[in-house]
Amino acid sequence: MTYMGSGDPARRRTDYYPAWLDKLADDVTLEASAMNGAAQGAEAVRAIVLGVKSLYDYQELSFYGDYDDNGFIEEYTTQVSGEPLGVVGVITRNSAGETQHIVVNHRPRSSVLLLARLLGEKFSGTPYAEYFVTSQS
Repeated sequence: MTYMGSGDPARRRTDYYPAWLDKLADDVTLEASAMNGAAQGAEAVRAIVLGVKSLYDYQELSFYGDYDDNGFIEEYTTQVSGEPLGVVGVITRNSAGETQHIVVNHRPRSSVLLLARLLGEKFSGTPYAEYFVTSQS
């Protein structure tokens, strides 16, 4: 199961910060398996990405780096509330080098549902709550 990571505590990072997050296009979009719909706009995307990252116990990076002329990929495992989570993020940049579109795949389903619920709680009462599972969903 690729979402389990290596199990080596020495590979678990808490300091990784994605550089692409500092260069968001004004109309950037974010889609993820833990979300309903797509978030748009730099403020919303930054808030959601940092909100998700705040729930991670660590990140064990398998790969992160450029692909093609305008792409970037991150692949890592983590835990959220002790549950394993595998993540693959595909970031596309526009011609100005700004992050234009982000697609994130999480697995397994049980951890995706946990993450969505925790994010619903985290963003409750904010404009971003609509993208996550809430008690009203």
